[in-house]
Amino acid sequence: MDGFTFDTVPTIICEAGALKRIGTLAAERIGRRVLIVTDRGLASSAIVTDALKSLEAAGVAPFVFDAVTADPAASIVQAAADMAREARVEGIIGLGGGSSMDVAKLAALIAPGSQPLEALYGVDKAVGKRLPLMLVPTTAGTGSEVTPIAIVTTGHHQKMGVSSRLIIPDVALLDPVVTIGLPKAITAATGLDAMVHAIEAYTSISPRNNPLSRMLSETAIRLLASNLRRAVDHGEDVEARGAMLLGAMLAGQAFANSPVGAVHALAYPVGSRFGVPHGMSNAVVLLQVMRFNRSACAPGYAALAPFAFPHLAGLGQAEQVDGLIDGLAGLMRQTAIPSTLGEVGIVAADVNDLANDAMAQTRLLQNNPRNMTYNDARAIYRAAL
Repeated sequence: MDGFTFDTVPTIICEAGALKRIGTLAAERIGRRVLIVTDRGLASSAIVTDALKSLEAAGVAPFVFDAVTADPAASIVQAAADMAREARVEGIIGLGGGSSMDVAKLAALIAPGSQPLEALYGVDKAVGKRLPLMLVPTTAGTGSEVTPIAIVTTGHHQKMGVSSRLIIPDVALLDPVVTIGLPKAITAATGLDAMVHAIEAYTSISPRNNPLSRMLSETAIRLLASNLRRAVDHGEDVEARGAMLLGAMLAGQAFANSPVGAVHALAYPVGSRFGVPHGMSNAVVLLQVMRFNRSACAPGYAALAPFAFPHLAGLGQAEQVDGLIDGLAGLMRQTAIPSTLGEVGIVAADVNDLANDAMAQTRLLQNNPRNMTYNDARAIYRAAL
């Protein structure tokens, strides 16, 4: 076995109702003055209200930054960091979906003032210290609560990534109760996003692919595929919600150490140019990218297939690969997740721009099982229309 390094969060708390004791946890782990980073919708919800009550009861002074938006701009990260400095907080809590958690990560990193945000883009560019950090996901999708990655939007259409062990949080708090009430469409799209993380981590050709990531991907996709419809159709089911949250976290741990590939590379331009949510952006290119990749990673797809769809166990490799792709397509239909670019308003005239943007995602494309050219990207987008 080749040697490998596996990085993850020091403390993971997975417990229904855990948000109610966030105050005690914060006092013990991240400080007595904390900044909550969230969005305006959540800021007025019972979730944030309960968190504030718990913090105050534990003697922790909370400040709230609620300006996070989907695909947050660099200016939002800077504003959160500025507020953290002005309030002299000792730690940061990211509470929300992937965007809120990403902003919290980067604000914790730049608030001490050792580096500007623009110096961090890329892999392992961060130096110095960050503020203590706790992340609380309210969606079961990105896995950002356990990854060393944060994505921000710069300019009009460009997404930039920061990848550094320094932004792996100190505590990930998973409470399925906070995901109850999540709309069906968001539950479905974020769940599919997590499945993509598991699939791409499992088949990544990155030299960082490792046995732990593959094992986590197997468990993640089993939990996600078997609970997605239940979580969508029965949103009050705490058990299903918990399984989705755990599956998304495990997939996050997997791809944090075995990086994703072309699905994400082709999805990013869909999101940045057309405002399509990240999970949905992955969905509309997933099937066509898998068909493109199958000649290079059929054994990987076949090995993963029975974890997602147990009835595929014992079939031949080609049948398992077909079954995995068909099964994912079926899940997308059953949960009303768009599976084509046309369903999100993209037309043939957009393909060249999308392909140009996708080819700039070299950080991701280098991990894809099959080499992808500009013409390949164009062909995949056209097939996905």
